[in-house]
Amino acid sequence: MTAEASDTDRSHVLAGYDGSPGAANAVEIGARLLPGFAAQVVHLWAPPFASPELRRRLLRRGTSLDELAALIEREGAAEADRVAADGVALARAAGWQAEPLAKRSYGGEGLELARLAEKLRPAAVVVGSRGLSGVRAVLGSVSDMVAHYSPLPALVVPHPLLAEERRAAAAGPVVVGYDGSEGARGALAAAASVFAGRELIAAVAADGSASAAGAEAGGAETVVLDADRPAHGARAVADALAGFAAQRGAALIVVGSRGRSAWREILLGSVAMAVLHHAERPVLAVPGADRFAGLG
Repeated sequence: MTAEASDTDRSHVLAGYDGSPGAANAVEIGARLLPGFAAQVVHLWAPPFASPELRRRLLRRGTSLDELAALIEREGAAEADRVAADGVALARAAGWQAEPLAKRSYGGEGLELARLAEKLRPAAVVVGSRGLSGVRAVLGSVSDMVAHYSPLPALVVPHPLLAEERRAAAAGPVVVGYDGSEGARGALAAAASVFAGRELIAAVAADGSASAAGAEAGGAETVVLDADRPAHGARAVADALAGFAAQRGAALIVVGSRGRSAWREILLGSVAMAVLHHAERPVLAVPGADRFAGLG
């Protein structure tokens, strides 16, 4: 793979890794979902550089602020390289060809990963989710930021997964939320490209507003779901998709953006965000063509 690519590289992914159990889980499941891909395992090191334990030790060694800053910079870089190398070892053990990328960031790891995706053009950005929901998720987890801002598909892997969900990642079908919209068609096309050879199921949630029930879906099996549940709107559709995915032993759910800007998606509770926040198996969020159209 190259450091910069003008076109999307369908042979590699970008995997965020911070040393946490959720990130390790994302690497393992990502490799099951996308066998045969190469991966750049990215560790972003942000201020305050170096871990608290290292900084405490360095405080006793620096004889001036300039020396302390230099020590923290040096040790922080070495620590970041070690974390990235650990992520690479996990990725290779899971079956990916992998290489490390330790990059200094000044905050906003999710946005920085999205920027790297724009530059490197992978088939997908793989990130872990700590399973937050509701307000805590909306207020800015790394996975949310990547899903909002990445111009390439974002594969969000929740943690923890059940044993049956982990097994499904290797060979289960791919369920695509489908309503006939341009975003849904883009999601279906992305799923067919990224998960070539997998069974595709276009799941249409009949929640009273879906106008594409029974629509042609590019040759994929089409199933109409009943989204008449206690929840309403986006949450009802998300629940219906998640329930169907569990019933069919799906590897993951794929959803597309309807083209709303990132901030409006947060406020309006789109189906894509509802699935990301509430599904209990991996989700591939496919951005719309107007990802960067006005943020209002």
